[in-house]
Amino acid sequence: MAKTPVDPQLQALLDREAIRDLPLRYCDCVWRDDIDGLVKLFARDGEFAMTVNGQQASAVGHASMRKLYRQGLAIGPRPYIHNHVVELTAPDRATGRCYLDLRSVKQRMEFIGAGYYLDSYVKIKGQWKFARRAFTAVRFDAPAGTAVIKELPKKKAKVRAKR
Repeated sequence: MAKTPVDPQLQALLDREAIRDLPLRYCDCVWRDDIDGLVKLFARDGEFAMTVNGQQASAVGHASMRKLYRQGLAIGPRPYIHNHVVELTAPDRATGRCYLDLRSVKQRMEFIGAGYYLDSYVKIKGQWKFARRAFTAVRFDAPAGTAVIKELPKKKAKVRAKR
């Protein structure tokens, strides 16, 4: 059976809504310590990168992300995401940013940080996923005795050949 074409404006609205749902689902997975759910929000070759207190780390691919999220969720983060802006750049590509207030369940829901995400999205088999999610902490006060980024794989610097 032939697929009925969707009006481009309607498709753009449907795409934006699906994309805006990704950070919401992301936060819901963090609240529930659902590592598999988090990873499934990313493309198989997706990347999560973060900069916290001047240190950088990243994970590429689902296996690497599982390790990163296992370590990161140990602090008991409770994220509150807001102000999501989305730009559709192609029928299967988009970018966006949103902002984060972070609290810790291990510190009686006290404020531990704030920052923002810069996201790239890709539509795979009709479903939107994170292609890349990069978090930058503007402020981050880790709960005492935790090392969030020290144990994570360091992001390798790209070396450019001199001409």
